[in-house]
Amino acid sequence: MDLKRVSRRVVALSVAFTAALVVVAAPASAADDRVVTVVSEADRAAALAHWTPERMRQWVGEEWLPPAEKIGRVWEGPVPPGVGRLFFTAEPGVDGSCTATVVPGSSKDVAFTAGHCVNGGLDRYDNPIKIVNVVFVPGYDRGAAPHGVFAARAFAWSGTYPGPMSGTDDDAVIALDPVDGHHVADVAGTQDISFEELPSTVDTTMLGYPVSQAAAGEALFSCVRPAERKVNSVNTTWNTDCDLAGGSSGGPWLRNFDPATGKGTLFSVTSRGTMTEDGTTTDLSGAAFTEPVRNLYERAGEL
Repeated sequence: MDLKRVSRRVVALSVAFTAALVVVAAPASAADDRVVTVVSEADRAAALAHWTPERMRQWVGEEWLPPAEKIGRVWEGPVPPGVGRLFFTAEPGVDGSCTATVVPGSSKDVAFTAGHCVNGGLDRYDNPIKIVNVVFVPGYDRGAAPHGVFAARAFAWSGTYPGPMSGTDDDAVIALDPVDGHHVADVAGTQDISFEELPSTVDTTMLGYPVSQAAAGEALFSCVRPAERKVNSVNTTWNTDCDLAGGSSGGPWLRNFDPATGKGTLFSVTSRGTMTEDGTTTDLSGAAFTEPVRNLYERAGEL
């Protein structure tokens, strides 16, 4: 058995539902309920060098990818403002991808994604595994990077996020370096974000880059489905029967979406899903935003 091939499969496909692995950093300060990872300048340069166009397309043609989506459809037309593909490497060298969205922020450098895309907890031996080579490509489409490739200079999640085995507060913010002096929000646009209480059912446009046989993560896919709010003793989640495969993790759940402008309001992101034995996704859920996540977002411009 090719263990490297199998491990690549696990990261590429399960990133939407169980995540890659990452070192868990300490809170920024005793009074700061965030867990912040700062990326050195040298590591940012290494990330940009790592993610060549060829490496971004490495999953194309792989036979082990899960079946093509039946509900999710390829997005027709330009990628909506702020939406893009997030790439990373889980040491010791396993590449993976998620989805992220640029949101308004004082720095104009902030992307929003799932917590488990940058925090995966521990390996089977309880050792932390670090996430490196984190870059974001807004507007990604079949290898094209129309707005540039943005290296992450820092990322953070709320101290209330327990890690990838939990769907509670599975959210993260990423601070991106400008490219040629241009901030990501200025060149790629943003999606609005809201933390207000919503009705129990919301008409939702979900976007993501699933690494499935349909396009191997190379094209944006969408589901337009009603999202239902479910409350239990542990957390509150939004749930749909959308079938986007792994790689769609962190993708935006947008309400009041206008197809003419490609703009909506983000109220959750893809967090977890259920898969059959052949890798087919049967449903997806996203964590309902909480006050700690609101605080995380409101301070993202400081990163």
